Amino acid sequence: MHIASKQDVKHPIKSPLGEVIYELLGASERSGGAEAHSLALVVLPPTKSSARHYHNVSEESYYILRGAARMIIDEQTLYLSPGQACFIEPLERHQIFNDGDDDLEFLAVCAPAWTPDDSVFV
Repeated sequence: MHIASKQDVKHPIKSPLGEVIYELLGASERSGGAEAHSLALVVLPPTKSSARHYHNVSEESYYILRGAARMIIDEQTLYLSPGQACFIEPLERHQIFNDGDDDLEFLAVCAPAWTPDDSVFV
């Protein structure tokens, strides 16, 4: 068993575009060693975005907790608000943006568990 909170993540992943990723449950030993799935809390400040990327293996789901998200999946643009979720299939190129005035916070779930070598930046 592994229990985690945002405060437990001593070294969140900080992307060059401003995204802050708190890996709560995942493949690394410090996040529980899960193999079948991973869970991260992602904070995206106003005007920031993730890098456009895809995953070769992992399915990914985003669940919006706070703020408003604009997403581009392949060539489709969609908008998500708190309480909405989005499923992203392997190989779908995706990017999430915070066009709002407050932090965007969402959960990212990957199955199988996310590992750095499964993210391909385009």
